Amino acid sequence: MKKFNILLLTAVTLLSMTLAGCGSENNAPAANQGEKKDKVKIRIAYWNKEDSVKTLLDLVKEKLPNIELEYQFIDNKQYQNIIETQLTAGAGPDIISTNPYTASRYAKLGYIKDISELADRYNDGGKNVYSVDGKLYALPGISWFEGMFYNKEIFEKLNLKVPTTFEEELALHETLKQNGIKPQAMGAKSWEPMMKSSMGLVMNNFLSKAENKDFDVQYGEGKKKLDGNWNTALEQWTELIKRGYLTEDMLGVDYDQALDEFATGKAAMWQSGPWAVEAIQTKNPNLKFDMFPFYGSEPGAGWLIGGPGVGFAANSKSEHQEEIMQVLDLISTPEGQQAFWSDNKGGSSYLKDVEFEMPEQFASVSETLKAGNVYAPWNNWGDASNVIEDYGKNFQYVLSGKMTIAEALQAIDKKTNELIQGKAQ
Repeated sequence: MKKFNILLLTAVTLLSMTLAGCGSENNAPAANQGEKKDKVKIRIAYWNKEDSVKTLLDLVKEKLPNIELEYQFIDNKQYQNIIETQLTAGAGPDIISTNPYTASRYAKLGYIKDISELADRYNDGGKNVYSVDGKLYALPGISWFEGMFYNKEIFEKLNLKVPTTFEEELALHETLKQNGIKPQAMGAKSWEPMMKSSMGLVMNNFLSKAENKDFDVQYGEGKKKLDGNWNTALEQWTELIKRGYLTEDMLGVDYDQALDEFATGKAAMWQSGPWAVEAIQTKNPNLKFDMFPFYGSEPGAGWLIGGPGVGFAANSKSEHQEEIMQVLDLISTPEGQQAFWSDNKGGSSYLKDVEFEMPEQFASVSETLKAGNVYAPWNNWGDASNVIEDYGKNFQYVLSGKMTIAEALQAIDKKTNELIQGKAQ
C-alpha cells in the first residue's frame, strides 16, 4: 500500500510539472498576467479635465511601466470637500493636486508628506508657496497668469495701441465705446473676474512699492488691513464702472458667454489666461489676438495676476510611497515639465534652467513675464487665503452699486480676522 502511495504521488507530481511546463512555454498571456500583477496602481486626483495632463500621463506610462497611474477628475466645486473627507478617513488619492492654501493646511494636519528631497530642483518663486517651515510639501506646477486678451484686428482698424498706463487703458475703452464696440467682455457671474481685475491696479500702484513688499504676509498674520491701504488704488479702478465699461448686466454673464463675446468679435477685450486660447481658436480659428498686462498709474512692464499653478503632493498614508516618488521625480525633470507644459502652453516652469517658447498670443506680455511680474496676493495670506472668494463676491456688490469700496474692504477684513482666529465655518 505504501509503495502504491509513493507511485501515485510521483505520478501526480510529474503531471503537475508537465502542466506547469506547458503553461510557461506555450501560454504567453500567463507571462503577461505575471507582469500585470507586479504593476502598482496608484491614483492621482485633479480638478482639471484629463486633457490638461494627457501628455504627462502618456510620459508616465512610457517611462514608468511598473506603474499604472489612474486619473480621477473631480469638479473644482466639490474637489476640496471630497479630498479632505477622504484624507480625514486615512484614505484619498496617492497623488493629491492642491493649491498653496490646502497644501499648507494638509501639511500641518499630516495628510501629505515632506518631499524636500526634490526642492533643490525648483526656484524659490515656485517652491516657497508650497513650503511649510522650510520643507517642500508639493511640487509647483506650470505657472498660471491672467491678463487682458485683445482683438488685434479691431485695435488695428481703430489705430489703437496697447496701453502703458491705466489712464491709457481707460482712454482706449472710451474710443471703443464711441465706435460702437463693446470694450470688454466679463463673466462676472463668477466672483473671480472682479477680484482679479481690481487687484491688477493694486499690484501696480501699491503692492509693487518697496515699502509694501511684506504687506501680504503681514495681512495674512492679521497685522495689516486692506481698508485704509488699498482704497486709493481701488477707487481709481472703479472708473471702469463709473464710465460704463464694466456694467451690472455682466453679473448675469458666465465664463463661456464672455469667451464667446470675445471670440466672435462682439467685444474687443476679455480678461483670461493661456487655458482659454484653444477654446478661442476653436470658436474662431481666424481671430488674431494678443494679451497685455494690468497697468498702473506709471508706465512700466505691468503686472499679471498669477503664480504657481497646481501643486502635486504625496499622500502620507499611501501604501505606495516609492511609486509616488517615482512619478514626482519624473515630473521634476525637463522632460516631465515639457510634457506638463504641452497641455498648458503659455505658462512657465519653476524647474531650474527650463524655459519654453511662448505662443504668439502672448507677445505683448513678454516683457512682463521677463520682469517676473506675475503675482497673486492671496498666495501669501496664509490661513486667510480662502477669503479671496469673499473678496470677489463683495466686489460683485461694488459692481451692482450695493457696496462702496470701503464697505467691501471692511467686510473682507472682518472675514479675514475670523479665518485667522479660527472662528469661520
